[in-house]
Amino acid sequence: MSVADLPLKIDRERVAQFCRERGIRKLSLFGSVLREDFDPARSDVDVLAEFHPGALGRAGWDFFLYGEQLGEILGCKVDFCTHLRPWLRPLVKKHALTLYDESAP
Repeated sequence: MSVADLPLKIDRERVAQFCRERGIRKLSLFGSVLREDFDPARSDVDVLAEFHPGALGRAGWDFFLYGEQLGEILGCKVDFCTHLRPWLRPLVKKHALTLYDESAP
């Protein structure tokens, strides 16, 4: 699946700006948004954010608004994750779709 195939309209530049301003080096989607059973009216979007070292220490209480802020950009509720249980990480990484990767050209 590619970003163009998603059931949401993604403004990649707004997502990139969101990530750069918060020290996020990689932002990926996983879960139901990548499946046919996704319902934009009822489903949330699962997002995995990988931060630069030290970026979360500077975020403070603002961190708790990141999911809501990203939800405004994506136009739906976001479940904003930064850590996954060890047994879940390989599965999510295998199926995740990258929205932003600062190292990508």
